[in-house]
Amino acid sequence: MSPKRNGNRAVNKTSKANGSLRKIAKSTKRPAAGKRTVSKTSKTKGLETMIAESTTPSAAADKTKHTRNIAWDQYFMGVALISAKRSKDPNTQVGACIVNSKKRIVGVGYNGMPDKGILHNDVKFPWTKEPGYQKNKHLYVCHAEMNAIINKMDADIQDCTLYTTLYPCHECSKLMIQSGIKKVVYLDIKDRDTDEDAASRFLLQMANIKIKKYQRKGNMESLIEALEKL
Repeated sequence: MSPKRNGNRAVNKTSKANGSLRKIAKSTKRPAAGKRTVSKTSKTKGLETMIAESTTPSAAADKTKHTRNIAWDQYFMGVALISAKRSKDPNTQVGACIVNSKKRIVGVGYNGMPDKGILHNDVKFPWTKEPGYQKNKHLYVCHAEMNAIINKMDADIQDCTLYTTLYPCHECSKLMIQSGIKKVVYLDIKDRDTDEDAASRFLLQMANIKIKKYQRKGNMESLIEALEKL
């Protein structure tokens, strides 16, 4: 037998061996790829299940969550009442709270004397209601609604809701219209059947501003009552 033929046989044997090895490699890789596919699919399904369960309220969650939380109206009126306690007015303490459409507080205020650049403003202006410019507080006091608008934390309070502990006067109603306030929630009202009260109502009505009397109901209403008595 010639060396050439022996060489050809050796080459053929080597190529056959390589072909067999390739087949074995392919057969072993296919199941591994299949396992990976199943694993990814199961992970995806598991994630979808977790998301579905987290967004669907369960009976167990309903039983364990805190249920004595206060309503939004109670919360914002409570902030207005707390703000009112900062007032130095010996007769009427009023507070206001401005809330945007995302239920975020964007301004608070209470009735008090002008304070920008005036040191000890609370003792330099009168708190009485007697005749004369040196004794009549109404000539100087800034109402809670005015201060809430001035103290706003947002450049735009368009379409916001204003919570106030006392129905707004005609001057504050004009400010609210010019600021874009679209809803007023008030706790109490005084000075009924006066020209000022009628003018305030007429202004808000003409501007299509919704007016809502605060409703005393629901959980923790005693909190509002306690704040009023402070």
